[in-house]
Amino acid sequence: MTVADILLLALGAVAVGAALLVVTTAHVVRAGLYLVLTLGAVAGMYLVLAAELVAWVQVLIYVGAVVVLLLFAVMLTRAPIGASADLDRPAGPAMLIGGGAGLGLAALFIDAYRWTAVEFGEPGRVGVLGEEIFGNWVLPFEVLSVLLLAALIGAIIVSRPDIGARNGKVPH
Repeated sequence: MTVADILLLALGAVAVGAALLVVTTAHVVRAGLYLVLTLGAVAGMYLVLAAELVAWVQVLIYVGAVVVLLLFAVMLTRAPIGASADLDRPAGPAMLIGGGAGLGLAALFIDAYRWTAVEFGEPGRVGVLGEEIFGNWVLPFEVLSVLLLAALIGAIIVSRPDIGARNGKVPH
């Protein structure tokens, strides 16, 4: 077992443990912070696999944008920060559905790969990834940027009552 294998196992354990804490905690803000830990561990796994670009995208997009958006949404909606009784759900059906989905995905992967070795491309081929993203996937990339811009403008309007006021009256 190499050092990379040990690092992958440790980071995987951290990611799975933090993901379990995300879905089991009753505190919304803590769930967001556990999500940061989960996504950071996944970025660390990308670094161990020598995919530095994907690791930075993981950190910048998911940790830097999605989690911050989640925490801002909690703050702007004035949702309760502490434990919420609304988040208490029966654990049995959730575990049954989650376990069934996990077993289904495992069966899908086993059937798709049939325990064969997967050929990897040569490391350090960021140019190919850039050509794919900005060549074949440029339209979805631009649509996503417009969607994120619309969400940002909507968040500004929701958070500033003086912008949406009519006739110069600021609601209280």
